[in-house]
Amino acid sequence: MKLSIVTTLYKSGAYVQEFHRRASEAARRITDDYEIVMVDDGSPDSSLDIACALAHTDSQLRVVELSRNFGHHKAMMTGLDHARGELCFLIDSDLEEDPELLQKFFDKMHASDADVVYGFQDQRKGNFGEQFSGDIAYRLFNALLSHPIPRNHITVRLMKREYINSLLLHRE
Repeated sequence: MKLSIVTTLYKSGAYVQEFHRRASEAARRITDDYEIVMVDDGSPDSSLDIACALAHTDSQLRVVELSRNFGHHKAMMTGLDHARGELCFLIDSDLEEDPELLQKFFDKMHASDADVVYGFQDQRKGNFGEQFSGDIAYRLFNALLSHPIPRNHITVRLMKREYINSLLLHRE
């Protein structure tokens, strides 16, 4: 089983090396057949240079450079498009969520036979204003939707290849 870990880089220079180390360790606990795909989303800092230097010493790391900043969503979708794994772990490189979550998500996927496992925060991070505005946003979204979305969901998710392929068909 090949595992892909996909992350985006934007003003991530301070985190890239530690993210790479921790993500590699988390992947090796599950399989030796893994890759890390880092997508540079036109970052104005040293993120791309650091990632490229790491890629020269680690054949399991691939770096994709976008021509400019296209935004987080496009960068994530580009990473999924380049990922080769039967499983793909999507996580931001800023270390707000621990790369070690991979093991919990992997265990949950196998216990439930789900196609995707995603995470959510028990409580929103940030100051009072961020927490309050996030709470209002979720209330408004869910009032408009026929299928409410879980509150405080995060980017981190583990997906099976069939799910990824279906997601990539939408190109949005």
